[in-house]
Amino acid sequence: MSKPMDLSRRTFLVGSAAALLPVAAARGQGPSLPKTITIHVGFPAGGPADTTARLIAEKLREITGSSVVVLNRPGAGGTLAAAAVAQMEPDGANLLLVSSGHAGAPALYPNLKFDSQRDFTPIVALAQSPVIILVRKDSPYRSVEELMAEMRAKPAVLKFATGGGGATLTSLGALLLRAQLGYDALAVAYRGTGPANIDLMGGVIDFSFDTVSGAIGLLQSGDVRGLAVTSKTRAAAIPDVPTIAETVKPDFDVTGWFGLLGPARMPAALVTRLNEDLNRVVLAPEFRARLVTLGIDVMGGTPEAFGALIASETIRWGKLIRELDLQPQ
Repeated sequence: MSKPMDLSRRTFLVGSAAALLPVAAARGQGPSLPKTITIHVGFPAGGPADTTARLIAEKLREITGSSVVVLNRPGAGGTLAAAAVAQMEPDGANLLLVSSGHAGAPALYPNLKFDSQRDFTPIVALAQSPVIILVRKDSPYRSVEELMAEMRAKPAVLKFATGGGGATLTSLGALLLRAQLGYDALAVAYRGTGPANIDLMGGVIDFSFDTVSGAIGLLQSGDVRGLAVTSKTRAAAIPDVPTIAETVKPDFDVTGWFGLLGPARMPAALVTRLNEDLNRVVLAPEFRARLVTLGIDVMGGTPEAFGALIASETIRWGKLIRELDLQPQ
């Protein structure tokens, strides 16, 4: 994946965030924030995006004194909420929590009523959760190398679930890995990771792809085992699970992320104030520890770094979506 800088995404963003903190303390609190800030979430309540938004809202409320509320507006892969926020005033009162799917939206939904980059102001990358390859607890495959060797020895025999169908991160990660490694397995489309993992545990399929945050409960209970994660570095929640990059495909990196955007043309001083406050939230040790228990790693960083991440991911996933002619589910 093309990266904003030569450093890894996580190292660069967190390092940038750490550098911001003394600056914030030195210059004071900056411009006033709105009395009420609404974080719009384009996904249902209870999922990783919603959970992240609510944890952020709670801590941001404590730091700023503003009333911070979360408004769920699910539908069309998060694009309904994005379309609404794109039309709002750039005064900081309305922010949009986006996932990595925001980068694939232009290719997946060619008739969007907004531009996924020009119509928004990047504020900060919040958190990330990689994709993980799962097998059932009694699977004969003890490593991703063994799994890949079996697929090459027995083409089109093993079955896997991509967990969500269409152009979800888990689907894209699975298809990209298959394209780069050239293994031959049968893809079984599921509309959600829940049904896919039920069939995985029942032996209907041989392996599946899920986010670490989505699979953390099953991993902790021992109902499934993780063979490898797709991020460049290991996930803090499951440090014993190796990466794809250190096992079968150097430099492979697929990571789901969450971040905050505002409408386009937000004042620079307001963006800086929000960015610094949000970095204080995500880099606090207790907040980082809380997210790790959910299978999520913090990010943080500058608005420019987040904008560069969105731009590079838009190119990467747009190309794959168009090549595979993927359709929304």
